[in-house]
Amino acid sequence: MARQGNAQGSSSQKGAAAPARQPQRRHSPEVYRRRRIVFGALVLLILGGLVGGVSAIAAALGGSSGPAPAAAADASAPSPAATQATAAPTPSSTPGCDQSKVVVTASTDAAVYKGRQDPVFSLTVANRGTKPCQVNLGTSQMEFLVTSGGDRVFSSKDCQDSSQDLIKVLAPGESETANFPWTRTRSLPGCERTTSSPGAGGATYVLVTKLGSRTSAKTVFQLG
Repeated sequence: MARQGNAQGSSSQKGAAAPARQPQRRHSPEVYRRRRIVFGALVLLILGGLVGGVSAIAAALGGSSGPAPAAAADASAPSPAATQATAAPTPSSTPGCDQSKVVVTASTDAAVYKGRQDPVFSLTVANRGTKPCQVNLGTSQMEFLVTSGGDRVFSSKDCQDSSQDLIKVLAPGESETANFPWTRTRSLPGCERTTSSPGAGGATYVLVTKLGSRTSAKTVFQLG
């Protein structure tokens, strides 16, 4: 009986055959080339992600303490020209000015004009105060007015083509003068046409100059 058991055991060992090996399949060169390409792309992606992550971390850690971008600095900082414009004094900055000390006077270049000599009128603005004063010296404010008794003979405003403002600060004691040649013509408001002329032969006339609300004293002259 023992032999029979051994025989059966030996027979079972011989019957359990080992699995047969499958022959290894070789891929074509095209497959290996594609695998190398995919592997290289993956390596580049991984490296790019690491570099981007390091840059982002560095920016996050050092951004708060680093210098601001140049564009932002330029936008927030005022330019030198703007700083100068803000700091520079303006004509209106005349504290303590006494406008009543700014006076206007009228004068002529002669007392008597003989023959056909044309008068030259002068308007002078002077600051007789102790502080600088802002004054509009433009033609928009000036007027040369000539009268004779109750007759309004001429005004430089009647036929003025254009006018302008000229803001200036007069220092204490400073003055400005504007001259106006008069060709002995008569004028009417609105530059209406007139054919009459001022009389001569020793007729007496009065010149008054104006600058805004300021009016000069009268200056008398004669037309010969």
